Amino acid sequence: METTAKFKPNVEIATDAEELALHAVDLFYATVDEALESRGVFYMALSGGGTPKRTFELMADSAKAQAVAWRNVHVFWVDERYVPYDSSASNFRLVDDALLSKIPIPPENIHPIPTGFGDINTAAQEYESTLRNAFGLESDRVPQFDLVVLGMGVDGHTASLMPNSYATFDTGALVSVVYALGDKLNRITLTHPVLCAARRLAVLVSGPEKANTLRDVLTGEPDEVRFPIHVLWPVLDKVTWFVDRDAAQTL
Repeated sequence: METTAKFKPNVEIATDAEELALHAVDLFYATVDEALESRGVFYMALSGGGTPKRTFELMADSAKAQAVAWRNVHVFWVDERYVPYDSSASNFRLVDDALLSKIPIPPENIHPIPTGFGDINTAAQEYESTLRNAFGLESDRVPQFDLVVLGMGVDGHTASLMPNSYATFDTGALVSVVYALGDKLNRITLTHPVLCAARRLAVLVSGPEKANTLRDVLTGEPDEVRFPIHVLWPVLDKVTWFVDRDAAQTL
């Protein structure tokens, strides 16, 4: 696999989406154990989507879940559609149904992106304030998550950093608004400086429909306009790609 990036992508290929999710769960528990042992607290940011959902379900069902000090775990969201929390399109609802409702994590440790404001920009500012308060940040600092779980779309986007979107290049804020065209939903997303500051990142990619995009992303010249996931290229050494055989078929 050839790439012009400073680091080569660390790709783990699984037989299928179920095995992929199991590998991601192993990374989660290894990361949370290390963080709690060395720093006493664990901060993670999670994404929506079918592949991450199965990972969250397996996290909740794992025997290891009973041993985690959830009182020291804080959960945030990478991005969110601007819909009520009970909407089927809500990333909060997906994570809550698959994971949070099944583990003894204190409610005050759950930090969803707010979606109840009349103005989406106010909501984004509120989430940035939540991040700064939770991490105890000064105005010029960026939070450092212990683990960020991402997916990748067929168009090469990650989080809600879309092709040709201003949010992909927003380096002045922790949180950015993404306006959608047509009947698509507006979104709020963490910006790429926040993603790149994380200690570990996991990118989960499954399905044959993503095979050609994954090949182009991993082997081509970084191009954040075409493939926003290329914003991760400066920190590829911290990224683990969990890919199933269908998605990896053209590598």
